[in-house]
Amino acid sequence: MKAVVFDNSGTLIKRYRAIKDLRNGVICDNVNSIDIVDHDKNRALVVLQTDPSKCINKARPDQTISHFLSKNDVKFDVSYSDVDIEKNKILNAIKNDKSYMRDVQDTYCTVVKKHYNVHICSGSGFIINMKSGKIEFTITAGGKIFKEVPYVVNQLKNRGIKIFIASGDRKTSLEQLAEFINIPKQNVFDTASSRRKKEIVSELKKKYKVMMVGNSSNDVLALKEADVGVLTLQQGEIPPEKVHGSADYVIKNIKDVLKIDF
Repeated sequence: MKAVVFDNSGTLIKRYRAIKDLRNGVICDNVNSIDIVDHDKNRALVVLQTDPSKCINKARPDQTISHFLSKNDVKFDVSYSDVDIEKNKILNAIKNDKSYMRDVQDTYCTVVKKHYNVHICSGSGFIINMKSGKIEFTITAGGKIFKEVPYVVNQLKNRGIKIFIASGDRKTSLEQLAEFINIPKQNVFDTASSRRKKEIVSELKKKYKVMMVGNSSNDVLALKEADVGVLTLQQGEIPPEKVHGSADYVIKNIKDVLKIDF
């Protein structure tokens, strides 16, 4: 039996990400949040497990992010970090931070203006420096499903191959994607860190021959762990060399997965 595990952002969907640098107030869309985290081992990417359009965008802009999370008991997870960071230490780390909800809302508005759907990607979050206790960047990401994805998924299923998704994106967005491409919700693993992705692939290998398809540093461990690792470049970004070195195949379009015999 065979299984394919897909990353989401940049793999199944074309991602658009707005990142606000709180040190200077500049919002940019040409940098990768994973690369920002990799630049400092004390950083962690935190994903908020809430609907940006209903919760974050309607929050009082002048309240601190720390106050907003605590008062509303907003669920969140560490999506990516260079070292293991315990989730329960995040709120304590940022209790004196003066970043505001308007900083998150600014990135949300930027994504919406570009007509990307925040419901099929990671939504909103921030990058914290655990050493300084400061939120250094706020982030919102939206996506558009690559047009080839429904065809690829159907062809794989017709071949008897099981489809799974392991992504750092939030749970609700991935469940909506699963419904759209018609795979069971139990085949979706949300807010998965790089180490968690590796564990998922390792568990699946007990039952299946596994192909992992991803596009960034967050997928490196899973690409190495899989029987076959595939790096996709359809997002149009240039991944670090360590990602290239972890893959058995490099493709430019998700449909090229169908050409790989494993």
